[in-house]
Amino acid sequence: MPESLRPQLMLQIKKWGYLIFMIPLSLPILSWILTSQFSLGDAGAWMTVLFVFGVVPVLDALIGKDASNPDERRHTPHLEKSLYYPMLTLAFVPAYLCLIIWGAHIFSSDLYHWAGKAGWVISIGVVGGLAITVAHELIHKNSILEQAAGGLLLAMVGYGGFKVEHIRGHHVNVATPADASSSRYNQSLYHFLPRAIFFNVKNAWALEQRRLARKELPSLSLHNELIWWYGVTAALLAGFTLVWGLMGALFFMGQGLIATLLLETVNYLEHYGLHRRVNDNGGFERVTHQHSWNSSYLLTNLMLFQLQRHSDHHANAKRRYQALRHYEDSPQLPAGYATMVLLALAPPLWRKVMNPKVNHYYQQDTDASPNPQFN
Repeated sequence: MPESLRPQLMLQIKKWGYLIFMIPLSLPILSWILTSQFSLGDAGAWMTVLFVFGVVPVLDALIGKDASNPDERRHTPHLEKSLYYPMLTLAFVPAYLCLIIWGAHIFSSDLYHWAGKAGWVISIGVVGGLAITVAHELIHKNSILEQAAGGLLLAMVGYGGFKVEHIRGHHVNVATPADASSSRYNQSLYHFLPRAIFFNVKNAWALEQRRLARKELPSLSLHNELIWWYGVTAALLAGFTLVWGLMGALFFMGQGLIATLLLETVNYLEHYGLHRRVNDNGGFERVTHQHSWNSSYLLTNLMLFQLQRHSDHHANAKRRYQALRHYEDSPQLPAGYATMVLLALAPPLWRKVMNPKVNHYYQQDTDASPNPQFN
Protein backbone atom coordinates (compact mmCIF):
# COMPACT_ATOMS: atom_id res chain seq x y z
CA MET A 1 0.00 0.00 0.00
CA PRO A 2 2.67 2.67 0.83
CA GLU A 3 4.32 2.09 -2.55
CA SER A 4 1.20 3.45 -4.29
CA LEU A 5 1.24 6.78 -2.44
CA ARG A 6 2.72 9.98 -3.82
CA PRO A 7 6.22 10.83 -2.47
CA GLN A 8 5.04 14.16 -1.03
CA LEU A 9 2.27 12.40 0.89
CA MET A 10 4.71 9.76 2.13
CA LEU A 11 6.97 12.48 3.50
CA GLN A 12 4.10 13.82 5.59
CA ILE A 13 3.03 10.36 6.74
CA LYS A 14 6.57 9.57 7.81
CA LYS A 15 7.08 12.94 9.48
CA TRP A 16 4.30 12.26 11.95
CA GLY A 17 4.71 8.51 11.79
CA TYR A 18 8.05 8.68 13.60
CA LEU A 19 6.04 9.52 16.72
CA ILE A 20 5.12 5.85 17.02
CA PHE A 21 8.40 5.37 18.87
CA MET A 22 6.22 6.32 21.84
CA ILE A 23 4.27 3.06 21.52
CA PRO A 24 7.11 0.78 22.71
CA LEU A 25 7.91 3.31 25.43
CA SER A 26 4.29 3.24 26.57
CA LEU A 27 3.71 -0.51 26.42
CA PRO A 28 5.28 -1.30 29.82
CA ILE A 29 3.03 1.34 31.37
CA LEU A 30 -0.01 -0.13 29.62
CA SER A 31 0.91 -3.63 30.73
CA TRP A 32 1.26 -2.42 34.33
CA ILE A 33 -2.18 -0.78 34.19
CA LEU A 34 -3.80 -3.89 32.72
CA THR A 35 -2.06 -6.14 35.22
CA SER A 36 -3.20 -3.97 38.12
CA GLN A 37 -6.78 -3.48 36.93
CA PHE A 38 -7.58 -6.87 35.39
CA SER A 39 -5.39 -9.24 37.40
CA LEU A 40 -3.41 -10.48 34.40
CA GLY A 41 -0.67 -11.75 36.66
CA ASP A 42 2.75 -12.57 35.28
CA ALA A 43 1.43 -12.76 31.70
CA GLY A 44 0.91 -8.99 31.66
CA ALA A 45 4.63 -8.37 32.07
CA TRP A 46 5.30 -9.98 28.68
CA MET A 47 3.01 -7.66 26.70
CA THR A 48 5.84 -5.57 25.23
CA VAL A 49 7.69 -8.66 24.02
CA LEU A 50 4.48 -10.03 22.49
CA PHE A 51 3.78 -6.77 20.69
CA VAL A 52 7.28 -6.32 19.26
CA PHE A 53 7.83 -9.91 18.17
CA GLY A 54 4.23 -11.00 17.59
CA VAL A 55 2.14 -8.04 16.45
CA VAL A 56 4.78 -5.98 14.61
CA PRO A 57 5.75 -8.77 12.15
CA VAL A 58 2.08 -9.20 11.21
CA LEU A 59 1.56 -5.45 10.80
CA ASP A 60 4.76 -5.20 8.75
CA ALA A 61 3.39 -7.77 6.32
CA LEU A 62 -0.03 -6.10 6.16
CA ILE A 63 1.17 -2.50 5.80
CA GLY A 64 3.95 -3.35 3.38
CA LYS A 65 7.04 -1.59 2.11
CA ASP A 66 7.97 2.02 1.50
CA ALA A 67 10.54 2.38 -1.27
CA SER A 68 10.01 6.13 -1.70
CA ASN A 69 12.97 8.49 -1.45
CA PRO A 70 13.04 12.22 -0.77
CA ASP A 71 13.94 14.39 -3.72
CA GLU A 72 17.61 15.29 -3.23
CA ARG A 73 17.11 18.88 -4.40
CA ARG A 74 13.65 19.78 -3.14
CA HIS A 75 13.24 17.71 0.02
CA THR A 76 16.56 16.53 1.45
CA PRO A 77 18.03 19.97 2.33
CA HIS A 78 14.85 20.84 4.26
CA LEU A 79 14.75 17.45 5.97
CA GLU A 80 18.37 17.72 7.06
CA LYS A 81 17.91 21.23 8.49
CA SER A 82 14.60 20.66 10.27
CA LEU A 83 14.85 20.68 14.07
CA TYR A 84 11.73 18.54 14.42
CA TYR A 85 13.49 15.26 13.66
CA PRO A 86 16.42 15.57 16.11
CA MET A 87 13.96 16.75 18.77
CA LEU A 88 12.31 13.32 18.61
CA THR A 89 15.54 11.44 19.15
CA LEU A 90 16.70 13.80 21.91
CA ALA A 91 13.35 13.43 23.68
CA PHE A 92 13.98 9.72 23.96
CA VAL A 93 16.81 10.26 26.46
CA PRO A 94 14.79 11.58 29.44
CA ALA A 95 11.91 9.27 28.49
CA TYR A 96 14.06 6.16 28.75
CA LEU A 97 15.71 7.34 31.96
CA CYS A 98 12.26 7.76 33.52
CA LEU A 99 11.21 4.35 32.20
CA ILE A 100 14.11 2.44 33.76
CA ILE A 101 13.73 4.27 37.09
CA TRP A 102 10.04 3.43 37.21
CA GLY A 103 10.76 -0.03 35.82
CA ALA A 104 13.11 -0.78 38.71
CA HIS A 105 10.40 0.25 41.17
CA ILE A 106 7.92 -2.17 39.58
CA PHE A 107 10.52 -4.95 39.35
CA SER A 108 11.36 -4.67 43.04
CA SER A 109 7.70 -4.63 44.09
CA ASP A 110 5.50 -7.69 44.67
CA LEU A 111 3.37 -7.08 41.56
CA TYR A 112 4.98 -9.95 39.66
CA HIS A 113 6.38 -13.34 40.60
CA TRP A 114 9.67 -14.48 39.07
CA ALA A 115 8.14 -15.39 35.70
CA GLY A 116 6.62 -11.94 35.54
CA LYS A 117 9.82 -10.29 36.71
CA ALA A 118 11.68 -12.04 33.89
CA GLY A 119 9.11 -10.80 31.40
CA TRP A 120 9.32 -7.31 32.86
CA VAL A 121 13.10 -6.97 32.61
CA ILE A 122 13.09 -8.46 29.09
CA SER A 123 10.33 -6.04 28.07
CA ILE A 124 12.24 -3.02 29.35
CA GLY A 125 15.36 -4.41 27.68
CA VAL A 126 13.52 -4.60 24.36
CA VAL A 127 12.70 -0.91 24.73
CA GLY A 128 16.39 -0.50 25.58
CA GLY A 129 17.16 -1.95 22.17
CA LEU A 130 15.18 0.94 20.72
CA ALA A 131 17.18 3.27 22.99
CA ILE A 132 20.39 1.99 21.40
CA THR A 133 18.86 2.61 17.97
CA VAL A 134 18.27 6.22 18.99
CA ALA A 135 21.77 6.43 20.46
CA HIS A 136 23.14 5.10 17.18
CA GLU A 137 21.48 7.96 15.32
CA LEU A 138 22.77 10.53 17.81
CA ILE A 139 26.43 9.46 18.01
CA HIS A 140 26.81 9.80 14.25
CA LYS A 141 26.05 13.51 14.41
CA ASN A 142 28.50 16.35 14.97
CA SER A 143 26.68 18.41 17.58
CA ILE A 144 27.93 18.15 21.15
CA LEU A 145 24.36 17.83 22.44
CA GLU A 146 23.55 14.84 20.24
CA GLN A 147 26.90 13.20 20.97
CA ALA A 148 26.35 13.55 24.71
CA ALA A 149 22.73 12.37 24.50
CA GLY A 150 23.78 9.29 22.55
CA GLY A 151 26.51 8.49 25.05
CA LEU A 152 24.09 8.87 27.95
CA LEU A 153 21.61 6.44 26.37
CA LEU A 154 24.39 3.91 25.86
CA ALA A 155 25.49 4.38 29.47
CA MET A 156 21.94 3.56 30.60
CA VAL A 157 22.28 0.10 29.04
CA GLY A 158 25.91 -0.35 30.07
CA TYR A 159 27.32 -0.43 26.53
CA GLY A 160 29.23 2.84 26.39
CA GLY A 161 32.02 1.32 24.31
CA PHE A 162 29.64 1.19 21.35
CA LYS A 163 30.03 4.96 21.00
CA VAL A 164 33.72 4.52 20.22
CA GLU A 165 33.88 1.13 18.52
CA HIS A 166 30.90 1.64 16.24
CA ILE A 167 32.22 4.87 14.72
CA ARG A 168 35.96 4.16 14.64
CA GLY A 169 35.82 0.38 14.31
CA HIS A 170 32.64 -0.98 12.73
CA HIS A 171 32.19 1.75 10.13
CA VAL A 172 35.84 1.49 9.10
CA ASN A 173 36.02 -2.32 8.96
CA VAL A 174 32.44 -3.29 8.07
CA ALA A 175 32.11 -6.33 5.80
CA THR A 176 35.72 -7.39 6.41
CA PRO A 177 37.22 -10.08 8.69
CA ALA A 178 38.43 -7.30 11.02
CA ASP A 179 34.87 -6.41 12.05
CA ALA A 180 33.29 -8.58 14.74
CA SER A 181 29.88 -7.00 14.07
CA SER A 182 29.84 -8.26 10.48
CA SER A 183 28.49 -11.80 10.65
CA ARG A 184 30.07 -14.33 8.30
CA TYR A 185 28.32 -16.59 5.85
CA ASN A 186 26.97 -19.69 7.65
CA GLN A 187 27.82 -18.28 11.10
CA SER A 188 25.06 -18.86 13.65
CA LEU A 189 23.75 -16.11 15.89
CA TYR A 190 24.94 -18.05 18.95
CA HIS A 191 28.48 -18.24 17.59
CA PHE A 192 28.35 -14.56 16.67
CA LEU A 193 26.96 -12.92 19.82
CA PRO A 194 29.63 -13.63 22.48
CA ARG A 195 32.45 -12.90 20.04
CA ALA A 196 30.89 -9.64 18.88
CA ILE A 197 30.29 -8.34 22.40
CA PHE A 198 33.72 -9.38 23.72
CA PHE A 199 35.64 -8.01 20.75
CA ASN A 200 33.69 -4.77 20.55
CA VAL A 201 34.22 -3.96 24.23
CA LYS A 202 37.91 -4.83 23.92
CA ASN A 203 38.37 -2.94 20.66
CA ALA A 204 36.68 0.18 22.03
CA TRP A 205 39.36 0.46 24.71
CA ALA A 206 42.12 -0.21 22.16
CA LEU A 207 40.79 2.45 19.80
CA GLU A 208 40.50 5.04 22.56
CA GLN A 209 43.97 4.19 23.82
CA ARG A 210 45.40 4.75 20.34
CA ARG A 211 43.56 8.06 20.02
CA LEU A 212 45.02 9.29 23.29
CA ALA A 213 48.50 7.98 22.43
CA ARG A 214 48.50 10.10 19.27
CA LYS A 215 47.82 13.12 21.48
CA GLU A 216 50.46 11.96 23.99
CA LEU A 217 47.83 11.64 26.71
CA PRO A 218 47.54 8.84 29.28
CA SER A 219 44.83 6.28 28.60
CA LEU A 220 43.85 5.99 32.27
CA SER A 221 42.77 9.57 32.69
CA LEU A 222 39.69 11.75 32.36
CA HIS A 223 40.70 12.36 28.75
CA ASN A 224 39.49 8.81 28.08
CA GLU A 225 35.92 9.04 26.82
CA LEU A 226 35.12 5.49 27.91
CA ILE A 227 35.96 6.22 31.53
CA TRP A 228 33.25 8.88 31.51
CA TRP A 229 30.56 6.67 29.95
CA TYR A 230 31.32 3.61 32.04
CA GLY A 231 31.53 5.94 35.02
CA VAL A 232 27.96 7.05 34.32
CA THR A 233 26.92 3.39 34.10
CA ALA A 234 28.62 2.65 37.42
CA ALA A 235 26.91 5.64 39.04
CA LEU A 236 23.52 4.51 37.75
CA LEU A 237 24.12 0.97 38.98
CA ALA A 238 25.13 2.30 42.38
CA GLY A 239 22.02 4.48 42.51
CA PHE A 240 19.68 1.64 41.56
CA THR A 241 21.35 -0.59 44.16
CA LEU A 242 21.14 2.09 46.84
CA VAL A 243 17.42 2.68 46.27
CA TRP A 244 16.16 -0.83 45.46
CA GLY A 245 18.94 -3.08 46.74
CA LEU A 246 19.84 -6.30 44.95
CA MET A 247 16.61 -6.19 42.94
CA GLY A 248 17.52 -2.77 41.59
CA ALA A 249 20.96 -3.99 40.57
CA LEU A 250 19.54 -7.09 38.89
CA PHE A 251 17.00 -5.02 36.99
CA PHE A 252 19.52 -2.45 35.78
CA MET A 253 22.02 -5.05 34.62
CA GLY A 254 19.29 -7.25 33.14
CA GLN A 255 17.69 -4.58 30.97
CA GLY A 256 21.13 -3.53 29.74
CA LEU A 257 22.07 -7.10 28.84
CA ILE A 258 18.85 -7.65 26.87
CA ALA A 259 19.31 -4.34 25.03
CA THR A 260 22.92 -5.23 24.17
CA LEU A 261 21.99 -8.71 22.94
CA LEU A 262 19.24 -7.21 20.80
CA LEU A 263 21.64 -4.64 19.34
CA GLU A 264 24.20 -7.25 18.35
CA THR A 265 21.46 -9.52 16.98
CA VAL A 266 20.43 -6.65 14.72
CA ASN A 267 24.07 -6.23 13.69
CA TYR A 268 24.08 -9.93 12.84
CA LEU A 269 21.19 -9.64 10.41
CA GLU A 270 22.30 -6.29 8.96
CA HIS A 271 25.58 -7.65 7.58
CA TYR A 272 25.17 -11.41 7.28
CA GLY A 273 27.38 -12.95 4.60
CA LEU A 274 28.31 -9.66 2.91
CA HIS A 275 31.89 -8.62 2.27
CA ARG A 276 34.05 -6.05 0.56
CA ARG A 277 36.45 -7.25 -2.11
CA VAL A 278 40.22 -6.81 -1.88
CA ASN A 279 41.42 -4.30 -4.46
CA ASP A 280 44.66 -4.24 -6.46
CA ASN A 281 46.68 -2.48 -3.75
CA GLY A 282 45.74 -5.05 -1.12
CA GLY A 283 43.16 -2.93 0.67
CA PHE A 284 39.40 -3.29 0.75
CA GLU A 285 37.07 -1.58 -1.67
CA ARG A 286 35.21 1.50 -0.44
CA VAL A 287 32.05 0.93 1.58
CA THR A 288 28.91 1.34 -0.53
CA HIS A 289 25.19 0.70 -0.16
CA GLN A 290 25.86 -2.86 -1.36
CA HIS A 291 27.62 -3.93 1.84
CA SER A 292 24.63 -3.96 4.22
CA TRP A 293 21.19 -5.53 4.06
CA ASN A 294 18.31 -3.14 3.46
CA SER A 295 14.70 -3.48 4.56
CA SER A 296 11.94 -1.06 3.62
CA TYR A 297 8.99 -2.29 5.68
CA LEU A 298 7.31 0.96 6.64
CA LEU A 299 6.09 0.31 10.18
CA THR A 300 9.41 -0.93 11.55
CA ASN A 301 11.28 1.83 9.76
CA LEU A 302 9.11 4.41 11.49
CA MET A 303 9.52 2.71 14.85
CA LEU A 304 13.32 2.41 14.46
CA PHE A 305 13.96 5.81 12.87
CA GLN A 306 14.76 4.15 9.52
CA LEU A 307 17.58 2.00 10.90
CA GLN A 308 16.48 -0.63 8.37
CA ARG A 309 17.69 1.62 5.57
CA HIS A 310 21.07 0.45 6.71
CA SER A 311 22.60 0.26 3.26
CA ASP A 312 22.43 4.02 2.77
CA HIS A 313 23.51 4.61 6.36
CA HIS A 314 26.81 2.79 5.81
CA ALA A 315 27.38 4.54 2.52
CA ASN A 316 26.54 7.96 4.05
CA ALA A 317 27.01 7.71 7.81
CA LYS A 318 26.32 11.38 8.58
CA ARG A 319 22.99 11.46 6.73
CA ARG A 320 20.12 11.92 9.16
CA TYR A 321 17.54 9.19 9.55
CA GLN A 322 14.72 11.16 7.92
CA ALA A 323 16.73 11.53 4.69
CA LEU A 324 17.99 7.95 4.33
CA ARG A 325 17.23 6.33 0.98
CA HIS A 326 16.11 2.98 -0.36
CA TYR A 327 18.34 1.40 -3.03
CA GLU A 328 16.88 -1.29 -5.26
CA ASP A 329 20.33 -2.77 -5.94
CA SER A 330 21.16 -3.18 -2.24
CA PRO A 331 20.73 -6.68 -0.82
CA GLN A 332 17.17 -6.85 0.51
CA LEU A 333 16.02 -8.66 3.65
CA PRO A 334 12.83 -10.67 3.15
CA ALA A 335 11.10 -9.16 6.20
CA GLY A 336 11.36 -6.48 8.86
CA TYR A 337 13.80 -6.65 11.76
CA ALA A 338 11.42 -8.18 14.31
CA THR A 339 10.71 -11.11 12.00
CA MET A 340 14.39 -11.50 11.12
CA VAL A 341 15.41 -11.54 14.79
CA LEU A 342 13.01 -14.43 15.40
CA LEU A 343 14.39 -16.23 12.35
CA ALA A 344 17.98 -15.77 13.56
CA LEU A 345 17.10 -17.56 16.80
CA ALA A 346 16.73 -20.77 14.76
CA PRO A 347 20.02 -21.14 12.79
CA PRO A 348 18.81 -23.96 10.47
CA LEU A 349 15.84 -21.85 9.39
CA TRP A 350 18.02 -18.76 9.12
CA ARG A 351 20.46 -20.52 6.80
CA LYS A 352 17.62 -22.00 4.76
CA VAL A 353 16.22 -18.52 4.11
CA MET A 354 19.33 -16.34 4.01
CA ASN A 355 22.08 -18.49 2.48
CA PRO A 356 20.30 -18.71 -0.90
CA LYS A 357 19.80 -14.93 -0.80
CA VAL A 358 23.52 -14.34 -0.16
CA ASN A 359 24.47 -16.78 -2.92
CA HIS A 360 22.01 -15.25 -5.37
CA TYR A 361 23.26 -11.75 -4.60
CA TYR A 362 26.87 -12.69 -5.29
CA GLN A 363 26.01 -14.71 -8.39
CA GLN A 364 25.46 -11.33 -10.02
CA ASP A 365 29.19 -10.64 -9.52
CA THR A 366 31.54 -13.27 -10.92
CA ASP A 367 34.51 -11.83 -9.01
CA ALA A 368 32.90 -12.24 -5.61
CA SER A 369 32.03 -15.15 -3.35
CA PRO A 370 30.41 -15.42 0.07
CA ASN A 371 32.44 -14.85 3.20
CA PRO A 372 34.36 -17.79 4.72
CA GLN A 373 32.02 -20.30 6.29
CA PHE A 374 31.77 -21.17 9.96
CA ASN A 375 31.18 -24.85 10.64
